[in-house]
Amino acid sequence: MIRLFVGLGNPGTEYEGTRHNAGFWWLDALADKLGARLVPERGYQALAARVNLPGGPVWLLEPMTFMNRSGFSVATLARFFKIEPAQILVVHDELDLLPGQVKLKFGGSAAGHNGLKDIHSQLGTLDFWRLRLGVGHPGYKHEVVNWVLKRPSPDDRGAIETAIERSIGATERFLAGEMDKALQIVHAQPQRPKPPKPAPPAPPGEAA
Repeated sequence: MIRLFVGLGNPGTEYEGTRHNAGFWWLDALADKLGARLVPERGYQALAARVNLPGGPVWLLEPMTFMNRSGFSVATLARFFKIEPAQILVVHDELDLLPGQVKLKFGGSAAGHNGLKDIHSQLGTLDFWRLRLGVGHPGYKHEVVNWVLKRPSPDDRGAIETAIERSIGATERFLAGEMDKALQIVHAQPQRPKPPKPAPPAPPGEAA
């Protein structure tokens, strides 16, 4: 089962609505679903919440150390409560996916994401779960930093929120450790709207 849910982002009101904070948006949505309240925890340098469930306690964590120092919060809490890396789900923004897309994966490289790189450094392994929320790519590598530290367009933000809602639907599977079933929920394609039915033909003698 997942015992530690981590949302990545940057602290401070100036960063709240930026693409890099998509992980925070997801974790806030999870806290709402579980009825949890994130509070400052100085020992972990993070906002955290403990949720006591029938299967045991589960932690929600938002590091307040800025993205490139996220590993301290994750590793400190995980070691104190003896949470294995494979019981950790890290939610973060993903440049290689379009807004509205979301992917769940286990392990793999940090792919240049500073938050993942620091968690790897602090945990000593990349063998943890990641939920990748698409925020799109600016098209040029030199524009990436500016891109992730800006707010998405209203349409893109709406698409990201839809992806968050869909992936939050896998919470019970995450908690049960049923990761195959969680994958199916997260990767399910959203239903396309049905085309409108054609209007019936006008009776003879009436103007169309």
